[in-house]
Amino acid sequence: QQIQEDLNKQLLENLMSFLSRSHSDFQEKTTEWTCRMKFREIPTAALVLGVNVTDHDLTFRGLSDVLQDNITPYVALLEAKDCPGIKNLMQKLMGQLMNCDIDVDSLEDEDCVQVSQNRIRCSMSSLTSWYESVKKKRDSETPSKKRNSSSRHWQSPPIVVIFKDMESFTTKVLQDFIVISSQHIHELPLVLIFGIATSPMIIHRLLPHSVSSLLCIELFQSLSCKEHLSTIIDKLLLTSRFPFKLGEKVLQVLINIFLYHDFSVQNFIKGFQLCIVEHFYSQPLSVLCCQVADIKKRAYSLSHDQCENVRRLPSFRRYVEKQESGKQVALLTNDSFLKEETEKLLEDLHVYHENYVSILRCLHVFTSSLPKYPLGKQIRELHCVCLENRVWETEEYESSLQLARMLNKTDLVTMLQQCVEILMSSSGKEFDKTAEKFKEFLTQFQNLEAEASQERDVSVSSQKELQKKTDLYHLKKTLLELKESRRSKKLTKFEMLRFQVVAYIDSLVRKYLVPADDRTLHEIVYFNTATVLRGHLNAAPRTALHMALNNPHWYLKNEALKCDGGGISNKAPDICIVYKLHLECGRLINLVDWLEAFSTVVMAAEEPNADAASSDQVDDTIHARFIRAVSELELLGFIKPSKQKTDHVARLTWGGC
Repeated sequence: QQIQEDLNKQLLENLMSFLSRSHSDFQEKTTEWTCRMKFREIPTAALVLGVNVTDHDLTFRGLSDVLQDNITPYVALLEAKDCPGIKNLMQKLMGQLMNCDIDVDSLEDEDCVQVSQNRIRCSMSSLTSWYESVKKKRDSETPSKKRNSSSRHWQSPPIVVIFKDMESFTTKVLQDFIVISSQHIHELPLVLIFGIATSPMIIHRLLPHSVSSLLCIELFQSLSCKEHLSTIIDKLLLTSRFPFKLGEKVLQVLINIFLYHDFSVQNFIKGFQLCIVEHFYSQPLSVLCCQVADIKKRAYSLSHDQCENVRRLPSFRRYVEKQESGKQVALLTNDSFLKEETEKLLEDLHVYHENYVSILRCLHVFTSSLPKYPLGKQIRELHCVCLENRVWETEEYESSLQLARMLNKTDLVTMLQQCVEILMSSSGKEFDKTAEKFKEFLTQFQNLEAEASQERDVSVSSQKELQKKTDLYHLKKTLLELKESRRSKKLTKFEMLRFQVVAYIDSLVRKYLVPADDRTLHEIVYFNTATVLRGHLNAAPRTALHMALNNPHWYLKNEALKCDGGGISNKAPDICIVYKLHLECGRLINLVDWLEAFSTVVMAAEEPNADAASSDQVDDTIHARFIRAVSELELLGFIKPSKQKTDHVARLTWGGC
């Protein structure tokens, strides 16, 4: 939440500045405001937030809180579902504004009278009168109260109306509200904020020119949802502050849902929280997933059963197999020795994470500057590749090295400087020598510049000497020497130094970017069960419906509805009976035959000598129940009316679930 507030900080500051300009014009009655009033223009902010609609609520809540804390208490948040008509919009608007006017400290005052919304005529004139009365009340307050209120709010606070989902509002509602508001703008400091998910052009598509010309629009663009996600991953996952980590497959599932479904950062965070809950619930050794300061205490508090769980971990078994025989026996039989070794291995894992993050950032500095982005432009893409396998064995990595060997000196110097900053800010203790090595490379590049200027002077003098040699023999000899030197094509000092830099980066990658699966006890801190996460997040509605309709006793907790041998219970809900009967039919289902089969199942429990007088009534009741069940089945998408035959319906689902 703090990260997202920081990301939206610049946007909120720009909106505050916009409101300040609009409001100051109204307060001071400047020439600009008078000119705007002449054309009845309403200050309007078009806030483009992107298609990640589920994240908009957090942004609007933050915007509303900032406005109410610093500028005005009169903020109304309107949604299209609550405003089908202009009357509903005005009721919602005035209701929210008047609730804002009620002060907590004055609720018990005798002068405070709570007026219900129904007793107020909801119109722009009523809103204007209400604002004037509130303004006079604020002006007549005692100096102490006025000082307290003015410290937070402006003297004549504007009324801010936020349309959270502008695309969903009907054109007529927007037009009527804007036209009515423009007629009162000279006496009411109204400011509109349009929340837009698609494009600012939607304003001109929804509103004709005669209406849009009444708006003084300023455009505001939030950061893209991909930038939000990259920052979230950078601050939450690519850090050693938090011991819990996501495995490659799990992270890929969350990123795929983000990229191919909703672009929602909030849903990504919910998936991340679900991973935390699932890991600490299903992993018996998750008690060891803690900060490095708590590792020793928790490792020595392991019970015998927990020690056995450590011994069963696949990574620990591989580790034991690599040890000498005496240590193997101690690890498998001595709990105290195992606890000491567990503490050491977990601390090594923590150091591995610190080193991994630093070198990953350095590698990203190089790969993100390459022209074709073989390993991806975002650091999350590079992180997924490094988690999946040994990155130096991939073709993308080899092509990245080849491109890096063709970088110019300016790019290389800039990258080395960024790497030095990353390593200097890292908490890893092993990178002092690495940072010194990068600084040494920078010094060598600076020395090359001085040598290059001297070489240029020498080449110029040699060309002048070549021009002086008029003898044909000496001229031919010199040209042959130049040709031979070009053919051998010796590497220049810059090219040799560039190869050294790339080779050194490659050595760091091979040393520190080993996949987490190769580390001992990685199961304790990494959540790798992608199938469980996919089952929680990727809904399978048809499978759930099939299970519910085919086995109602599981959901209704009623064993009387259970049928063995594929039979159909007459006590089951009508829709379950109809669903099971439709599974026995072909592509087209005859409604008459279907009704007869339904009636047979339902009447199976009836006594054979039932009263004949009530037979018609029973038939009508069964007929009505059948029609309702078929309608429900059509609503769920299992059948549809057929155009081929009027007394048939078409079946839409096939195969098992």
